[in-house]
Amino acid sequence: MKASVVTAYGGPEVMKYQDMPDPEAGAGDVLVRVAGIGINPEDMLERNGVVKDWQLHFPAIIGLDVSGTVAATGDGVTDLTVGDRVCGWSYHTYAELVADKATLFAKVPETMDLVDAAAIPLVGVTGSQLISVAGAVRSGQTVLVSGAAGAVGRCAVYMAKASGAHVIAGVQRFQLDQAQSIGADETIALDDPAAFATISKVDIVANMLRGKPATDLLAKVKDGGTFASVTGKPDGTKDYPKVRLVSFVSKQDRAVIALIADAVNAGKLTIPVGRREELKDAGAAQGEFTKGGIGKVLLTA
Repeated sequence: MKASVVTAYGGPEVMKYQDMPDPEAGAGDVLVRVAGIGINPEDMLERNGVVKDWQLHFPAIIGLDVSGTVAATGDGVTDLTVGDRVCGWSYHTYAELVADKATLFAKVPETMDLVDAAAIPLVGVTGSQLISVAGAVRSGQTVLVSGAAGAVGRCAVYMAKASGAHVIAGVQRFQLDQAQSIGADETIALDDPAAFATISKVDIVANMLRGKPATDLLAKVKDGGTFASVTGKPDGTKDYPKVRLVSFVSKQDRAVIALIADAVNAGKLTIPVGRREELKDAGAAQGEFTKGGIGKVLLTA
């Protein structure tokens, strides 16, 4: 198979398109012929060597989001069959073929574009679990989602609304127009000091921001409320001893992926796709991704 691989730690220039051994479906696995691959910030952290949880062995195939068609099934797989359209949060996805546990893959609705389905898994699971697991949101609570215009934020808004919460979408001023379609009950520009000052204290902040903007949001949580964050605990937490702080890392869950895929397919949630690039141009596509502000960037195999 062909794959875009990391040949050394570094910038986009270390990505090379080359032949790699075909993976095989072991027991409990499916082999997926790839249609689309979602680029995520974690990809660049791996490529740059910032992620220290594991060491890459070059040439290394990175990537987390994938969509495609089941090409083969391993022993014991009964819920997916050859020809099924699937997407999942897997590993080593910058390739024409991916083999991984069948339990990681959700079926893609027949009316959904298969390449676009690659935009869903990681952001869908992260945004949803930030609300349901880290925030433990209940009906009637008020939730402020910071970074609500991003893909993770949009999924968090959707899940909070589905949970019966009153949802405030926190965005930047230039995002106010597009934020009206996110589905929140209120929208506010967090980088507008006057607007920020009007925010009443909320039960839960679901946070995607870093640095001072994240620290400032601690003051908007009620005593006994929750500050749940995918960017770690912000500075200044010692000044808010009555706020429950949750530094959250999402976990693979195909049931959540299926839920988000159905919501996207039904038009209840939009995860914008900014551009598509061919797998062979993965390095250049990563460069475009890091510029920000263009929606999800997908690779096509």
